[in-house]
Amino acid sequence: MTSATEFPLSQPEMTFETSAGSLIRRTVLPNGLRILSEAMPASSSATLGFWVGVGSRDELAQDLSAGASGFGSTHFLEHLLFKGTPTRSALDIAIAFDSVGGEHNALTAKEYTCYYARVRDEDVSMATTVLADMIASSELDPEEFERERGVILEELAMREDDPGTAVWERFFEAVLGEHPLARAIGGTPDTINACTREAVLEHYRRNYRPEDVVISAAGAIDHDSLVADVSAALEAAGWDLSVRSEPVARRSLVAVETTRATDVFVEYRPIEQVHLLIGGAGIAMRDERWLVMSVLNSILGGGMSSRLFQEIREKRGLAYSVYSFSTSYSDTGVFGLGAACTPAKTREVADLMLAELRLLAEDGVTEEEMSRALGQLSGASALALEDSDARMSRLGRADLLVGEFLDLDATLARLSAVTAEDVRDLARDLAARPLTITAVGAIEENIFAGFGESPEGKN
Repeated sequence: MTSATEFPLSQPEMTFETSAGSLIRRTVLPNGLRILSEAMPASSSATLGFWVGVGSRDELAQDLSAGASGFGSTHFLEHLLFKGTPTRSALDIAIAFDSVGGEHNALTAKEYTCYYARVRDEDVSMATTVLADMIASSELDPEEFERERGVILEELAMREDDPGTAVWERFFEAVLGEHPLARAIGGTPDTINACTREAVLEHYRRNYRPEDVVISAAGAIDHDSLVADVSAALEAAGWDLSVRSEPVARRSLVAVETTRATDVFVEYRPIEQVHLLIGGAGIAMRDERWLVMSVLNSILGGGMSSRLFQEIREKRGLAYSVYSFSTSYSDTGVFGLGAACTPAKTREVADLMLAELRLLAEDGVTEEEMSRALGQLSGASALALEDSDARMSRLGRADLLVGEFLDLDATLARLSAVTAEDVRDLARDLAARPLTITAVGAIEENIFAGFGESPEGKN
């Protein structure tokens, strides 16, 4: 398979084979629920994911019906769905997976939420049934709600105590400004304290419906059995599967302009290292240059042979951690350079990182660097698909976010078509954009006076 396979929302059944020989099947139930599976030969376990296309960016400042703050609802709900249904207590849910050696968890992202489990092949039916019950009939018990508020506040405190995590949240706020993606995924202590059960319940009712959900599974999976188990579990949990509905439209993939909040943000903390991020707006999810960005990242800061690692760590010994990064969302993205170093070295490290980006934009890359990057990315892409977790995620994201499935062979073919000139052009684009510098550590903002100025005095 050398081209992408489209996932039309209106097509009830699909079956196709990947280049690796695994079989992918897709069923869209009459109520709009989408179920996908990838059978992996010789596998004796499976990973299942229940995906909902709502994340922290979709929360409302004021709940539609309750008039209460909805910020933090997504994170709240992720916790609460493990706290019991009319037929299962929180302990019952935990025991169901613990007693078979399975793993189960959830994650909240900026544009989706996923509840997942990994179990042996003989326990797939159980895992499907329990996850379906959690999704469809969570009780959101008021007492559990208040207890979980305390748990979430402790989680946020733990994250805030980690400067390496805190700098990322400040970076998104600085680079994306008023855009909803700028908000912290988990919320803040203020928003979690202000969030009410009524707001979370409204969020649940509004976004957790059959037409909002994608279920993906990979490994030792029988698709027909999966569909039957899902249907039976959801009906038992109270969803009326006879109600016909189309899947909800996917999020718009049209890129938008964002306005940064500031060009420099420094949060003083009396700690041993400064955690530093430099960057700005990147590329959106459907930007045709997404593979070019992967190659650029590999060359600039994607490994031990990258330019940033060699120049800043290996040649100069200025930092232990130094890298580049890119994250894409449906309508925008962020790109940047990161490092952690002692306060006295911060400005030198910042100047060197920016200099490497500009050098890449001015002089381009060598054929040797291109060959190394293509090899690194090709190998990493293939190795990532060795486990069922990655394949489950690939399926879920493909249907929920972009509406097409890109096989490994198709990805590698497109990757091999990236040229050195493509990388240089993208580097020029990124280097010309307004950059923001964000730091957490024992420094003051004035350390960055004049940072990034060209000889003409412009960023």
